Amino acid sequence: MARLLSGNLALRPDGPRLMQRRKSTGPAPLSCYQEQVYRHAQLAAQVAPNSLLYNETITIHRSGSLDVAALERSLTEIVRRHEAWRTSFELVDGKVKQVIHSPQPVSLALTDLREIPESEREQASLQLALVDARRPFDLAKNPLFRFRLVRLNDEQYRLFLTAHQIILDGVSVYHVLLPELVALYAAYSTSRLSPLSEPLIQVADFAQWQSDEQPSASDADLAFWRGQLEDNPRALELPTDRVRPPVQTFRGAIQPFAINKELSDGLRNLTRGAGGTLFVTMLAGFVALLHCLTAQKDVVVGTLAPTRKFSEIQGLLGYFLNPVVLRVDASGNPTFRELLRRVQGVVVRALSHDRLPFHQLVTELRSPSDLSRNPLYQVQFSLEPPLPALEPEWNLTPMDVESGGAKLDLYVVVDERADGILGRAQYNPDLFDSSTISRLVEQYIGLLEVLAASPDLRLADPLVCRQLSSTASV
Repeated sequence: MARLLSGNLALRPDGPRLMQRRKSTGPAPLSCYQEQVYRHAQLAAQVAPNSLLYNETITIHRSGSLDVAALERSLTEIVRRHEAWRTSFELVDGKVKQVIHSPQPVSLALTDLREIPESEREQASLQLALVDARRPFDLAKNPLFRFRLVRLNDEQYRLFLTAHQIILDGVSVYHVLLPELVALYAAYSTSRLSPLSEPLIQVADFAQWQSDEQPSASDADLAFWRGQLEDNPRALELPTDRVRPPVQTFRGAIQPFAINKELSDGLRNLTRGAGGTLFVTMLAGFVALLHCLTAQKDVVVGTLAPTRKFSEIQGLLGYFLNPVVLRVDASGNPTFRELLRRVQGVVVRALSHDRLPFHQLVTELRSPSDLSRNPLYQVQFSLEPPLPALEPEWNLTPMDVESGGAKLDLYVVVDERADGILGRAQYNPDLFDSSTISRLVEQYIGLLEVLAASPDLRLADPLVCRQLSSTASV
């Protein structure tokens, strides 16, 4: 559980393999995690056609010389290795199935920006990536990804990837795609063979196993969530700049931010002293912020539960996340240290009952239908997996390009790095101005500074919320 809470989402249990390759090579059922994305994407398409809420763009940075042919060969091999990246989602005999296609070579058209002023190149590269990020995907058509290669100068390149989230998650990007790309490029650029072993199974094999053999969520899981949520906790009423539209638009924008090394180290020290994880510490700070902004003592946020609990699927590109609801009791004017303990307990209990797929939970709870909001929660917080050790020529950032889509009112993601913490706040501009989100991010960082230095302050202490709007009370 500690590895899950730390952002190191993949577990490696000992024991025999549970899953085998399918006997058939035909269409396969969807995993419950793919089904969750597919269902929500179809719903969003009904109320907001051509919405881009599931387009995800990452930037892979390459310093030094680049062998484009070796890079193309590396990407081609990755697509061959991972069936999820050559899969479409189609109606077969009245049911949605995943259909695996034959591998095709990846071809990269290199855009060279050396002819324009150096000060303009970075922004120009982002504008090129934006073209891909804002083109919708059709889930019934393969492939569900796009690559774009840009050269900034003699030794700086950007490889932009835009993909539909049904084929990747954070572990896919940080622990599978990037390490495989680096290893394959090192081999192919020096005329060596691939050093990678073949995946034991594929995503379609996991989905078939899950459909045939994995036990469904237990009565205890359902009872837990009913106990947590059946009284329909009050929606989080963040102050917005505009009245909420009657139907979600799923429009989105991104506000990146950074937490310097000094504060990052302070948060790590506080985490070690509390015996917790950085995720819990930063989530607790976020809960404190929401409590201050809304004056609500029953704070409900969401996060994404990692579900790669089987060794067979840890090395696969694919989507293996399940949204879970975190309901935190901020009543009684606790100290921040006490709030940390409460958040830790809430997260541990939620992740211990994460087998119930989110869309089934919504159905089971029979939550009142409200097309203006995401069901059960509207604000989400998560931590990216730790970036693996890489050669200095390679790096990755997941927050440079905004697709224009968002699933929620507000989604904050943090990404721990050696020299600090990167973050992004994705928000719906129909509700918030960019200046409001910038101020909210500043308030969050300021609050973390106070709490890291003085964790025994109570939430009602003026120092805790001094940087927040005077309209917020605790």
